[in-house]
Amino acid sequence: MNHDWLDDLLAVLDAGSFVGAAERRNITQSAFTRRIRAIEEGLGAPLFDRRRKPVVLLPALRGQEPALRRLAQDMRSLRGDLRASAKGAGRIVTLACQHAITATISPGLVKHLTELGWSSVRVRSGNRDECLLQLISGVADMVVTYDHPEDARDLERSGLIERRIGRETLVPVCLPALAETLEDELPVIGYPSDVFLGELVERRLWAGLPQGRTINRRAETALTLAAYHYALNGIGIAWLPLSLVAADLEAERLLKPDMAGPDYALDIRLIRLSDEARSGTLQAWDALIGMSASV
Repeated sequence: MNHDWLDDLLAVLDAGSFVGAAERRNITQSAFTRRIRAIEEGLGAPLFDRRRKPVVLLPALRGQEPALRRLAQDMRSLRGDLRASAKGAGRIVTLACQHAITATISPGLVKHLTELGWSSVRVRSGNRDECLLQLISGVADMVVTYDHPEDARDLERSGLIERRIGRETLVPVCLPALAETLEDELPVIGYPSDVFLGELVERRLWAGLPQGRTINRRAETALTLAAYHYALNGIGIAWLPLSLVAADLEAERLLKPDMAGPDYALDIRLIRLSDEARSGTLQAWDALIGMSASV
C-alpha cells in the first residue's frame, strides 16, 4: 500500500477533493482518508486544511506538484530497474540522503555496499521531507537522515521503520580572522527555516545564545557545502557537520568561536518502509545497520 501513496497525493491534486480522489483510486472515502493521514504522520506535517469543505491543499503541497509528478515518472522507471534486479541483472539500491549527508556520510555507505557486492548504489539528495517523499513513493529504498537524539517517534504506526546508525556533531565555525572581530552581533550564514538544519539552528541554537547577543544573517543557503565555502571565504559563522570541517579545524583554517555557543549532537538514522518485501532492500538495510559503529 505504501507504494501507492504518491498516486494518492496526485489523485487529490487532480480531483480537488478526497471524495473525487477516492473514486479515482477505487477505494472508499474513509479508507482513502486513513491513507492520507498515514502519509501526513510519516512526513510529520499536515498537508491539507481540513477546516474547509472540501479540504484545501496547503500551499506547501501545491508548490511541490511538479516534484510529485517527476517522482511519479521516476517511480515507473525505478520499478523496471527493480524487476531487472530481481531477475538477477544485479543488485541495485537507492538511498535518499539529506544534502549534508550526501557530502559527508554517504561515501562510506556506498563504499560498504559496493564492497559487499551491490552492482549499483544510487544516491538522491534532498531536504528531509523530500527524502521521505521519495521513500513512500517508491523512488528510494531507504532514507538516511539527521534527527534530534531526544526525539523518539513510533514510526511503525506510519508504515516506517527507523534505526540509528551513527552520530554527527553540528559545530559553529568561521575564519580565525573573523573570530577575532566578533562582538555581540554575530555575522552568520543561515539555512532556510523550512529545512531541518534551519529549524534546528534557529530554534535550538540561536535561541539559546546569551541575552544581548544578536544575529546578522549575512547569507542563507539550503546547501551545507555552499555554507562551508561561504565560511571559508570569511562571510560569517556557519553551523556545519564536524565530519565536513574536521580537517579544516585541525589545520586551523577554521575555528569554533566561543561566542557562537556549544556544539549540537545529532543522530544519523536509517528509515525504510515497514512492509518492504524486496530481499535486496532488506539485505542492504542489514548491511548498513551492521556497519553503524563506524558511521
